[in-house]
Amino acid sequence: MSSSAKKPVSTIADSDVVTKYKAAADVTNGAIGKVIAACKEGAKIIDLCKLGDAAIEVGLSTQYTKNKKLSKGVAHPTTVSVNSVVCHFTPSEGDPEGDKVLSSGDVVRIQLGAHVDGYAAVAGDTVVVGASEASPVTGKAADALAAAHYAGEAIQRLLKPGNRNSAVTDKVQKVAEAFGCKPIENTLCHEQKKDDLDGEKHILLNPDSDQRSKFPSCEFAPYEVYLVDVYVTTGDGRAKKSAQRTTLFKKTTTTYQLKTKAARATLNEISQKFGNFPFAIRSCEDERKTRMGLIECTKMGVAHAFDVYEEKPGEVVGQITFTALVTPNGVERITHGAAFDAKVVQTDKKIEDADLLKLLQTSARIKKKPAKKPEATGAAA
Repeated sequence: MSSSAKKPVSTIADSDVVTKYKAAADVTNGAIGKVIAACKEGAKIIDLCKLGDAAIEVGLSTQYTKNKKLSKGVAHPTTVSVNSVVCHFTPSEGDPEGDKVLSSGDVVRIQLGAHVDGYAAVAGDTVVVGASEASPVTGKAADALAAAHYAGEAIQRLLKPGNRNSAVTDKVQKVAEAFGCKPIENTLCHEQKKDDLDGEKHILLNPDSDQRSKFPSCEFAPYEVYLVDVYVTTGDGRAKKSAQRTTLFKKTTTTYQLKTKAARATLNEISQKFGNFPFAIRSCEDERKTRMGLIECTKMGVAHAFDVYEEKPGEVVGQITFTALVTPNGVERITHGAAFDAKVVQTDKKIEDADLLKLLQTSARIKKKPAKKPEATGAAA
């Protein structure tokens, strides 16, 4: 092989890569389970975020213990977004909003993820504080949670090789409509690759005119991995940027000769500790210096800021997020939150579209056609 030859990109066609994805998924599933269980009345948002991050670190400490050089870490820091806050809320120590406590009936969206050797598994879910069979979720909250759940189920079945992203957009919008909801504009599902949660292929759930031109139609293929990220709202689908401080960032692939010492130091720390994965400022060594350095980093595009978004008061947002492996045998969802329970989430709406119902009744697996038996010839005939 010549020195200029490119190193082959590892995909889930390699069983070792699948094993690493599933190792990361085990950690992610365990961590989000702990955060969901801790979403009780009186719990602080900052404590829930720290609990999720710590659970990831503990879980990763038991994975690939013999290979000390293998990279492992947080692929998505724990975010806990409550009620009108849609996404990306991961407060720092001392943040007044982070010190707020949960109350019964609060709608809480949780997202977090881990990676092993750059192969990431991310999960997100929506829970209602205090909900149970005896005290079920009803009204708008039930509509939003059910819409997110069934949208995720539809996407898992539509990711099969040969299908196109435009079909997913259409079906998700119909699922949301059945429950009186809309997908939130500018939200995307992403193809995943090693060290990258934002690959070349995207799925638009409620595209505006600008997005339609940016993201072309594509076809799903075997051995791809997708980060399915669904947000649906009982509102008009137009969440707005919040006034709350941004605390979630990630390094981009843009290169630029930074001018300030603070920016160079910040970029170096980001590269060493987080790579290309999102990170929370509270995980940096000196938050004040990091904020100072991020000013030039974000301005020149070498770092990306994940702004906090909000919905109108009174509207409810449902989220479901998971990592899915696309194989020749079908689509495997490797991360999950709490199991959806129709006895707890009681909506009076339902899907009536015949095509959607048929889709949801199909398996995410692909049935193999039985091999034809050879025709008998000669003396055997």
